[in-house]
Amino acid sequence: MSPKILIQAELPPELTDRARSFVEEGRAADMSGLLAEALRRFLESHAGELTESIVINDVDWGVHGNL
Repeated sequence: MSPKILIQAELPPELTDRARSFVEEGRAADMSGLLAEALRRFLESHAGELTESIVINDVDWGVHGNL
């Protein structure tokens, strides 16, 4: 397993308050776990957009780039 990386981020107070409440209610073990899960879900839900972007760039390169 890769070592964990510390990430600092500025979050709006409303979002921070909601996240803290989520942890305090026991719906997440801790803030790190909650943020990691949120980021994982975001990346999974946007994977199709990233793949589409890569394909479009490849096609554009194939049509207009040097072969």
